[in-house]
Amino acid sequence: MPFLESKNNNETPVKIFYQDLGQGKPVVLIHGWPLTSDSWEYQLNELPAHGFRVIAYDRRGFGKSDKPWGNYDYSTLASDLKALLDELDLNEVTLVGFSMGGGEVIRYLSLYGSERIAKIVLVSSIIPYLLKTDDNPEGVPQKMFDEFETQLRDDRPKFLAAFGKQFYNDSLLKPVVSSEMLDWTQMLALTGSGKATIDCMKAFSSTDFRAEVSTVKVPTLIIHGDDDQTVPIKTSGEQASKLLPDAKFIIYKGAPHGLFITEKEKLTADLVDFIA
Repeated sequence: MPFLESKNNNETPVKIFYQDLGQGKPVVLIHGWPLTSDSWEYQLNELPAHGFRVIAYDRRGFGKSDKPWGNYDYSTLASDLKALLDELDLNEVTLVGFSMGGGEVIRYLSLYGSERIAKIVLVSSIIPYLLKTDDNPEGVPQKMFDEFETQLRDDRPKFLAAFGKQFYNDSLLKPVVSSEMLDWTQMLALTGSGKATIDCMKAFSSTDFRAEVSTVKVPTLIIHGDDDQTVPIKTSGEQASKLLPDAKFIIYKGAPHGLFITEKEKLTADLVDFIA
């Protein structure tokens, strides 16, 4: 299995697991919270068939990557992304950030510029700012994230099982995905460390990217479901599209947060059209 080492400041090098499939224009898929690169299974199966080199990696703290005790802020996470691009010497890259992964995309551009980057895609992303504040009234209240932390500390498997249903807007009366898909989603989430799961939640819920978004100078695609119960479109996709007026904004009618599964064919088609 391929790993690379990422070293941020004076920390012990962290091993990052990645998957590297196909040939052609490079596409880097950045997974959401609290999953792993395996959550991109359908895209990893399909995009290489369209002539792309597709790379997906496990965020530190999750999947097969190392699980250090500290350093889960976005600058550290963006340095892991930089280590990947440098290690594989990737250029003309399209970065695709799902949910929390949108933060790595924007922070990478803010810190390191777009020399290696051709395009970016924000899918169900937390960009630009998820937390409800006086100047961000459409955001999510801090109380909800506090409750998430309490539940994660008390019974992480139970929380993740319930979160998986919300992820797909799945319910007993309106099943959206199979019970096996819910089990698979929870299995991926349980590979993360408890510490990383909580610290990454704090990072994506409290980091304000509004000033950084305005520095994006590459072609951008924003994709969001208008029935996203996890990252509401009003505080994320709609706001990001206003800060990036030249971006292409595609709204998936009735789609939940986990649209990389529920709308997998459409998402792959839109990615192929935009990247190519």
